[in-house]
Amino acid sequence: MSTTNFSSGGSHTKSFQELQCSPSLVSGLQQQLSIFFVAVDIFLSITAFAGNSLILVALSKESPLHPPSKLLYRCLATTDLLVGLVPQPLNALYWVSVFQENWSLCRYAFDATITTAYVLLLVTLMTMTAISVDRLLAVMLGLRYKQIVTLKRTYIILTTFWVFNLVASLSGFFHHPIIFLYSSLVTSFCLVISLASYAKIFCILRYHQAQVRDKQPASQTNTLNMARFRKAVDSTLWVQLALVVCYTPICTVSIVIALTKKYSLLLFVTQKVTVILLYFNSTLNPFLYCWKISEVRQAVKQTIREALC
Repeated sequence: MSTTNFSSGGSHTKSFQELQCSPSLVSGLQQQLSIFFVAVDIFLSITAFAGNSLILVALSKESPLHPPSKLLYRCLATTDLLVGLVPQPLNALYWVSVFQENWSLCRYAFDATITTAYVLLLVTLMTMTAISVDRLLAVMLGLRYKQIVTLKRTYIILTTFWVFNLVASLSGFFHHPIIFLYSSLVTSFCLVISLASYAKIFCILRYHQAQVRDKQPASQTNTLNMARFRKAVDSTLWVQLALVVCYTPICTVSIVIALTKKYSLLLFVTQKVTVILLYFNSTLNPFLYCWKISEVRQAVKQTIREALC
């Protein structure tokens, strides 16, 4: 167990997770800060739920998106919606319990938040990785893409994501190091796969551009398809970059927590700020979909017009 060291000079043999509801760590927290975290959690919960609900309604309509690709985006929007519906309100409840110094409720709220958040956020990460691989297969397989990347296979892959992460998170509920190790491995694996996929995609795109510059024969249809594909890759890359920006701080802080033997109120607050940034990704994604994916943007506009008429 890690040794904790606070400004008060006390020492304990508890892990950082166990100290989340410990008066020895959070008793020095100002009430205004707790209220701030509650307000931010509630706001992000509402925006994530509303934004992703709109995206799901829009994606349920007919669109030029390939059905498996649409399913991946629907899964991504679903996990973001559930983040706003479950772990964020639970996190707000956690802060209320800290504010009221109700440590029993605090423990239940914290454990429930961690368990549900791990499931949803890891499914999000895996789904984003699947989207990057999907884009790579689209450019590599050509006409065979629609034969190989089918709706049934995509359903199987996404179901596997949910089952694996649910089992891992429930295991972590009883023994936290399990989920920490699992999430670290999954995060590293997903980032490597995504990076390799986009690197390969850009190599292929550069090769195509070189062909055009060298005036090698290329049909107008292929040129248009490649331009459309380049735009699709650009949109998914923006979503991927947003995820990396929102996930990197908490990954960094988690590594610091795992390596340090001294826990302070500053480290506690820093970790909670990175959690807010992590949740913010669920609010940000719907805006990115509307901004960068024309099919989604048109569907959202149509949905809003129908709702207002």
